[in-house]
Amino acid sequence: MTKLAIPMTVLTLAISFEGRAAEYPRPELLTEPAALAQKDAGQGFVILDARAKAQYEAGHVPGARWVDHAEWANSFGDGKDAGVWSKRIGSIGLTADSRVVVYDDNQAKDAARVWWILRYWGVKDVRLLNGGWVGWEKGKYPTERAEPAIKFSAFKAVAAPERMATKDELLKSLPGGTLQIVDARSEGEFCGVDTLKNKRAGAIPGAKQLEWVDLIEKDSQRFKSPTELKKLFDGAGIKLDRSTVTHCQSGGRASVMAYGLELMGAKDVRNYYRSWSEWGNADDTPVVKPNKK
Repeated sequence: MTKLAIPMTVLTLAISFEGRAAEYPRPELLTEPAALAQKDAGQGFVILDARAKAQYEAGHVPGARWVDHAEWANSFGDGKDAGVWSKRIGSIGLTADSRVVVYDDNQAKDAARVWWILRYWGVKDVRLLNGGWVGWEKGKYPTERAEPAIKFSAFKAVAAPERMATKDELLKSLPGGTLQIVDARSEGEFCGVDTLKNKRAGAIPGAKQLEWVDLIEKDSQRFKSPTELKKLFDGAGIKLDRSTVTHCQSGGRASVMAYGLELMGAKDVRNYYRSWSEWGNADDTPVVKPNKK
């Protein structure tokens, strides 16, 4: 493992980057690579790598533990299997009080899903690494290939139902518009042009559309500045002070949107995890096809 020798220029960057993170209403949700790379900084966190296993084995943030994002994505379901999730989360050595940093190389989409699932099952302090693996590599920070020893923990998964929305809840909210619905899919999916493999294509009536990837800087894979995020939300008609439900096709992109809203201070944000894979294939859900912007 490369020694964590941090030059003064990197320390200066760490201070400036942390200053930028502090501009967000919820800065505790985001960790900068420069700050995590400082000597002993990583010892206070459990670092999770949500990339493919082969990429993890080729090199990762020192001390990072691999988390099988694909398994997590396919296994969450309706969020009721607490026993299985107790073992799954315990197998990577987490407790409810662990301080966790998650990263990926997929514009935060995989890391945000892991973030959301951990928060749903009761891990209190989970944050994302700003820029993910791309940011770590660009900063030329230390890497290692060795896998850390992990001690199984007796984690007890306790669901937080207030973090997840269901189809029935959305259906009940539609007549009065009591929930702000944010569609994190592409414009083509939202307008019903891209059907994917769904029976029906289009949008939930009244939904606001903002594609998840618009929250991320393309090259750096960092979250956009608070000013830029506020402008995006305002432009889409999304109110940060409303009770909000995010959705996509299967929960991942919606997790990025939920994260971005919380980063910007939204307090009541739920992920309709089953998303369009359920809504677009059900027989009792209304679907509209909005015109393109």
